[in-house]
Parts: sequence; structure tokens; C-alpha cells
Amino acid sequence: MVTVNFRQTLSLSGRSDSVEDLEQRVADLELAVAEMRRHNLRLAELADVVQELLVPLASRDEERIRAAIDAFGESI
Repeated sequence: MVTVNFRQTLSLSGRSDSVEDLEQRVADLELAVAEMRRHNLRLAELADVVQELLVPLASRDEERIRAAIDAFGESI
């Protein structure tokens, strides 16, 4: 029969974490996830700008190119 130590099951990296330590780790991870969401949103916005630029560039539509660049500048 294998005996499992509950404290070892909860420990990460071989250390015994208290509930407070684990709560802090969860809070830190939640902040990191929120930051990654902001980065992903910004990346999606940049991809939209690139797409808006590629179509006018292919058709040489200078007015739409300028409008897309201006819209990007305002979003910064």
C-alpha cells in the first residue's frame, strides 16, 4: 500500500507551502493572466492594422493607407 502525504501533494518544487503562500501564488498568476490578456488584445489590434494596411497597399489606395496609419497612431 502506498501512503500519500497530503502536504507533499500540495507542495511545489519540493517545498511545503502554506495556504497563504498558495493564495499569493494564485493571486500572482491571476495578475499574469490579466497582463497576457492585455498583450493578446494589443496583438490582435496590431494584426487588424496590418490587415487594414495590406489591402490598400495592394490596391495603392493612399487615402485608406493614411487613414489606417492615423487610426493606429490614435490607438497608441
